[in-house]
Amino acid sequence: MGGVKLVATTQSFFCTRVQWALKLKGVEYEFIEEDLRNKSPILLKYNPVHKKVPVLVYHDTPIVESLVILEYIDETWKENPLLPQNPCDRAAARFWAKFADEKVVFGVWTACTAEGEGKEKAIEAALESLAHLEKQIEGKRFFGGEQIGYLDLVLGWIPHWLSTMEEVGGMKLLGAERFPCLLEWGQNFIHTPLIKECIPPREKLIEYLSASIIYLRSLAAQKP
Repeated sequence: MGGVKLVATTQSFFCTRVQWALKLKGVEYEFIEEDLRNKSPILLKYNPVHKKVPVLVYHDTPIVESLVILEYIDETWKENPLLPQNPCDRAAARFWAKFADEKVVFGVWTACTAEGEGKEKAIEAALESLAHLEKQIEGKRFFGGEQIGYLDLVLGWIPHWLSTMEEVGGMKLLGAERFPCLLEWGQNFIHTPLIKECIPPREKLIEYLSASIIYLRSLAAQKP
């Protein structure tokens, strides 16, 4: 009843960022694997509005939306703070987190799934968004400074998930010449032992992303 549960999927980086936060805080939790094609009663119970993962359940109270969950974790378990202490730095971290989820994730996914003439335009838009992150990480080991912080967790999908999207989408975004700092940060992040523990196998991600794209295109083809 009072333990920590995480309703999630292994392939989703929105879920993995929550796992990373719990591990960095030293919080023990039960991982409940969700099948989004056949949503479980527990997911519908704890997130009846959006019916999406991740859902963090603590003392039988659900917290939804990954960015909200990260802040909840940081406020509930004080060890190893994720957000900066300075109010201006906290506001900046929240701004870039929102930018990352609304612009970078959307832009990369659009470039991955686009076909024909629209693909080149989508790739340029994704590169423009990534360029903003390159400027933010210049001269830093992590976005959080010398230690992994909130924004590192939000952007932590880039070193692993982005390369699979590049392969599945037949494109190249994160080149060493254009994004040297972002690539260096990615290596620092992904080779941190606690981070590596939660990263799904690359082949599973490719299989998952490929199936998702086929499914989305089949839905689009059925529209009149």
